[in-house]
Amino acid sequence: MTTGICLIGAGRIGTIHADNIADEPSARILYVVDADEAAATSLAKRCGAKVSRLEQALGDPAVDAVLIASSTDTHVELMRAASDAGKAVFCEKPVDLDLVRAQDCIRDLEGRGTLLALGFNRRYDPDFRELWQRVQAGAIGDIELVIITSRDPAPPPLDYLRRSGGLFMDMMIHDFDMARWLLGEDPLSLFASASCLVDPEIASLGDVDTALVSLKTASGKLCQISNSRRAVYGYDQRIEVHGSKGMLRAENRSASQIQCFRAGAVESDPPMDFFLERYAAAYRLELRAFLAALKGGEAPLVTGSDALKAQVLADAASRSYRENTLVYPKYGN
Repeated sequence: MTTGICLIGAGRIGTIHADNIADEPSARILYVVDADEAAATSLAKRCGAKVSRLEQALGDPAVDAVLIASSTDTHVELMRAASDAGKAVFCEKPVDLDLVRAQDCIRDLEGRGTLLALGFNRRYDPDFRELWQRVQAGAIGDIELVIITSRDPAPPPLDYLRRSGGLFMDMMIHDFDMARWLLGEDPLSLFASASCLVDPEIASLGDVDTALVSLKTASGKLCQISNSRRAVYGYDQRIEVHGSKGMLRAENRSASQIQCFRAGAVESDPPMDFFLERYAAAYRLELRAFLAALKGGEAPLVTGSDALKAQVLADAASRSYRENTLVYPKYGN
């Protein structure tokens, strides 16, 4: 039986999801919803769907799920509307820039029993998942230190940054989710240091473009996260986990693994240039997991609680940076 999907958001991320859905024989986009009618029409034509208003799409019993890839400020309203209509929900991160609104929404949907998946796709990256599985199998003994590096090739457009919620909420929130996942417990203290070294215009928005965050758990495990909006050599994505019996490391992905050895130099391809290429497999796999859950398979890897805890850490990092102080995140119930 084919899963019918309403896709909300016909921008860059929505197009990625549309292409991935088109490759899945068990799913089909029935409707595309977007305030930009030209973008919606173009994407709908591309995937054989109809352009629709939200009410029409949610009223169609053939729609089993709603995939939300619109701007963050629309997420809560759309998630609630989809849940009210009895649809499963996949929503890109974050749920909302306001933590209380996000918490209320998640608790409401979970209380109704709505199937919910959140777009923290890095847990689905094949290399990162293999690393996590080896950690779980005890390959390096007890975890002592986790180091996460995430650096963009260049900053996003300033118009995007104005609405992004800032580096901690927009970019590092992925790394906070990975930190919790790899550490196996919630960090209880956090300290953030940040600067604006890439573009002074970013500082004029009240944001930063370079940051380091240190986290510590109740058992004493440590994690350091390094973010930058500039990496002239490519999209830098690395993870290292150090344990009592050894170390595991996931390195950058390149276009090829070919190396050229010559007198005085060894050359290889640089890291992939952008997140769309680097995490292409992760986007596909998170979609497949959501579709499988719709058919009674395993629950998605990232729960509503996971999304909220990553946001708690993002808020705590922002406060730590502003106040130059150690912060003790409050996760709530």
